[in-house]
Amino acid sequence: MATENTLPSSTRNGRALQFLTGGFVDTDARPGLVLFAAALLAVVFANSFLADTYELLLSTPMSVSVGTLLIAKPLLLWINDGLMAVFFFLVGLEIKRELLQGELSTWRTASLPALTAVGGMLVPSLIYIAINFGNPEAIRGWAIPAATDIAFALGVLALLGSRVPTGLKVFLLALAILDDLGAIVVIAVFYTADLSIPSLAIGAVGALVLIACNLLGVRRPSIYILIGVGIWVAVLKSGVHATLAGVLVAVMVPIGAKDGHPSPLLSLEHALKPWVGYLIMPAFAFANAGVTLSGLSIADLIAPVPLGIALGLLLGKQIGVIGFAYLGVRIGLCTLPRNTTWVQLYGVALLAGIGFTMSLFIGTLAFSDPAMTNAVRLGVISGSIFAGMLGFFVLRKTLDHGEAHAIADDEPTHPEMKQPDGRTLSSAPG
Repeated sequence: MATENTLPSSTRNGRALQFLTGGFVDTDARPGLVLFAAALLAVVFANSFLADTYELLLSTPMSVSVGTLLIAKPLLLWINDGLMAVFFFLVGLEIKRELLQGELSTWRTASLPALTAVGGMLVPSLIYIAINFGNPEAIRGWAIPAATDIAFALGVLALLGSRVPTGLKVFLLALAILDDLGAIVVIAVFYTADLSIPSLAIGAVGALVLIACNLLGVRRPSIYILIGVGIWVAVLKSGVHATLAGVLVAVMVPIGAKDGHPSPLLSLEHALKPWVGYLIMPAFAFANAGVTLSGLSIADLIAPVPLGIALGLLLGKQIGVIGFAYLGVRIGLCTLPRNTTWVQLYGVALLAGIGFTMSLFIGTLAFSDPAMTNAVRLGVISGSIFAGMLGFFVLRKTLDHGEAHAIADDEPTHPEMKQPDGRTLSSAPG
């Protein structure tokens, strides 16, 4: 029997490619379940005799020094500024791949996700602003309900199995990726502190070096990672949120294979995906989802900040996504995914209301006061849970009643999935 090391390189590359494309399109519930378990564990810690230990752990000081350069932060900020930069690096790689070779590479396939992503960010933000109007401090959180958690949303969809139309899975993936792109822009524009021009200049020099590497045909991922770490430090010191360095570096990573070397972008994406799904995102959830329930009352739940977030996620997302989709189809700008009904699209619109990781992250940028942070957690968790449950039951009902056809598309959902002999790679859960 051939081992992985004795397989032809084309076969190994095919499996890697199938992991990247098929793993996303078929979706895998496991990362979402791990993420949920980490969030639940955080709530248990924050509301038990372990609460002090939980706070002490997150406030543990950690520092790294090289010569005169010193970076000293508590563990919580190492997770939020450091590990999440890796998460955004992976998101940047995915966005670049989708724009160049995937479902966002043509207007025909990108129009519906692009339009619904705009609606899915605009309407939740307007609902939050309407509820918190007149409170300048609270208004800072307007972008919190505009986010969608890719892992959670796709994980819930994966629980429904192969009955879900492929077009619907691809639509949710594209919508969530464009939603992340919007969140990146929002963070860069609206949640940037005082700028340090010298640090920004150093980061810009690092970016120019990466561009030069790209133009010179450098294909070693390690080169881009090493320079990327330097860019991250410069951005961290500049006042721009350090996670944006991950996106900047990802954009510079070449996607094409050359001289027998595999695609650096696909190689990095393949290598990082399990680490992000099973370690980085759960670590972030554990560090940021520890909402305190002691003394919680109805008044706390319907306070403007948590109410605005919860209603933005639960109502705003579904209204924005399905409303803009209907408008786009009505005027002929886009069409529904193949083998997909409006009821199914509505179910996915509900799943887009699972903001969780991204919403919590934006919340950490918007507020520093512990009381406001706890209010954000209440709104994000309650809104995400209700949106996820409703989306799951809507989709389950429509699939159980045969409104959907079990989907076996013969067309590859990504151009890379077609082999040289014209056959396509079979899909397999990631």
